[in-house]
Amino acid sequence: MFLSTCSKMAVLLDALLEVAYPFRIRSLAEEPPMLTRKQHELLTFIQIRLEESGISPSFEEMKEALDLKSKSGVHRLISALEERGFIRRLPNRARALEVLRQPDSSVSKPAAPVREAANANTALTPLRSAAKATPAPANDVIELPLHGKIAAGMPIEAFETAATLPVPAALLGAGEHYALEVSGDSMVEAGIFDGDYALVRKTDVARDGEIVVALVRGEEATLKYLHREKGMIRLDPANAAYDPQFYQPEEVAVQGKLAGLLRRYH
Repeated sequence: MFLSTCSKMAVLLDALLEVAYPFRIRSLAEEPPMLTRKQHELLTFIQIRLEESGISPSFEEMKEALDLKSKSGVHRLISALEERGFIRRLPNRARALEVLRQPDSSVSKPAAPVREAANANTALTPLRSAAKATPAPANDVIELPLHGKIAAGMPIEAFETAATLPVPAALLGAGEHYALEVSGDSMVEAGIFDGDYALVRKTDVARDGEIVVALVRGEEATLKYLHREKGMIRLDPANAAYDPQFYQPEEVAVQGKLAGLLRRYH
């Protein structure tokens, strides 16, 4: 009787082992950390803002974008993303967040785009390579090449040096930049004073009315408003005590456009 029962149980066990289960059994250890819809929306919002400006959004901006009632909700979402390894807070820097990785297709996706990112893809793209890293967070400092002095008066020589100028990343946009020390007073009505540092984005093209670094006759540089007039290049000061300067087009080469100013107080 006992042998018969054992035989029946063995047959039953064999049949069970041959059942084709309609689902895949997966170890919990293989599961990626799941994100809630709000966590995913916040991660998307942070990534878009970093890619657009290099500046982490403020807690108030995150609260508004996600339609949350208080900043404490933002704090909880940030902490959850940090615990799951999707972002990290950069030490000793306010509003400095770094996106470390993206969720894969198995995570919960937001039902709708974050309000401020309505025109962007809500699906997150893979992290870019080191060569195309996201812009530096706003509280980072970038060492810009300091290429000597530039005239805000009559042109003087702009010379190359090995010096650098530490500049907050928040003052700079996209592109390659350098710095020049301003000498003279011809641009005071534009708020540019002697001793200021002009932060310049490298470019060889500019529109009329933009403040440019103009290299005159290949050897002298000046900071002026650029205008084209009757086949000539007119460089305008921002000081009524100075007259415009006129040059043939081949005598002037645009070396960059003014992107910002840095002023030190002693």
